[in-house]
Amino acid sequence: MKSSDSTLDAAHAKSMMVDLPMVQRAAQAIHGAVLNTDCDESRTLGEILACQVYLKFENLQFTAAFKERGALNRLLALDDNERRRGVIAMSAGNHAQGVAYHARRLGIPAVIVMPIGTPMVKIENTRRHGATVIVHGATLEDSAAFARDYCVRETLTFIHPYDDPLVIAGQGTIALEMLSAVPELDTLVVPIGGGGLISGMAVAAKGLKPDIRIIGVQADLYPSMYNLIKRQALPMRGDTLAEGIAVKAPGRITRAIVEQFVDDIVLVTEDQLERAVSLLIGIEKTVVEGAGAAGLAAMLAHPEMFRGRKVGLVLCGGNIDTRLLASVLTRELAREGRLSQLAIDLVDRPGQLAAVATLLGKAGANIVEVSHQQTFSALPAKATLLEVVIETRDREHLDETVAMLRSAGFHVEVQTTPGARH
Repeated sequence: MKSSDSTLDAAHAKSMMVDLPMVQRAAQAIHGAVLNTDCDESRTLGEILACQVYLKFENLQFTAAFKERGALNRLLALDDNERRRGVIAMSAGNHAQGVAYHARRLGIPAVIVMPIGTPMVKIENTRRHGATVIVHGATLEDSAAFARDYCVRETLTFIHPYDDPLVIAGQGTIALEMLSAVPELDTLVVPIGGGGLISGMAVAAKGLKPDIRIIGVQADLYPSMYNLIKRQALPMRGDTLAEGIAVKAPGRITRAIVEQFVDDIVLVTEDQLERAVSLLIGIEKTVVEGAGAAGLAAMLAHPEMFRGRKVGLVLCGGNIDTRLLASVLTRELAREGRLSQLAIDLVDRPGQLAAVATLLGKAGANIVEVSHQQTFSALPAKATLLEVVIETRDREHLDETVAMLRSAGFHVEVQTTPGARH
């Protein structure tokens, strides 16, 4: 039996539910101001995953994310007084840029509150779009509380990033476009943060094609919607590559829609997110942020769920810090055995370093970095620790290189995957 509070919450959510006609009206409202991005088949990913994979390139929107769809649809609903006073939003980045860009285009003042730790690229892009940016709060929830107080104090209109029917309807236009481009899609895989994107897409897709499967994806560090829907209590903590979906408290409206329309939710690890980002760059030559790669990460983690199906993935954003992206790509090279660090114990006598270099050259390995350490080492005083970063073709080539060094009498430890030695 439900409590009176939960009954009221359910009634409130139902009264604000989004339907297919709302999404279709949103599509008409934002037409021409937001890109109808390509939805193309990736034959290579399809071969890897044994299914057909279609990618919706929302990372190619002007603000490099889908969020401007919902933001614009909400902004267009403001009356003249609300437009004159201005708007405020809290966001980890992509909603901020969507609100800021379209508010400036429509002549509406905008204030954006962003949590501490938001990638600098997202903060600077938001400022570049003309918004006043306030960095406040350790989490998105802290930023939201501050933004609501500021909103009341300054009599602004609050533009919620996900728990607003008009925002949800705007995000749902992606599903309309995907099914128009590829009507035979039978599965959509959609990242979940607060739930706005998957709610809008699920309503639209199920309205057009009731038997289509909707699979949600969350980072396993922030399984908030997963916990609610599956009645779990998994912890939420730490820094995730997918900071765009690192939401601790999904919306009431979005929760109700997800419960009704979403078929399943899966979790993905940080390693899986990193691999997905790297694969999309390597195969599709497209840059996505962690949240944007979550759909592909889910398919890599659970290939049996998608085998033989026609799957649509939303590459929902491409705003990733370049330094972070470089780290992700380098770490993936390490996992593949193409970039490795060797720790080699040397006897402290002339010619040892040259001997190692000669053997590496003979093996066809490329030396990237060398560190020669004697003072700060646990080895005996007459020994030296040599750390060498090498590049090899693949893991088999790495194993051949290490075997050659060991057969020459050198003690070698190998670090390939981050944090692991063998």
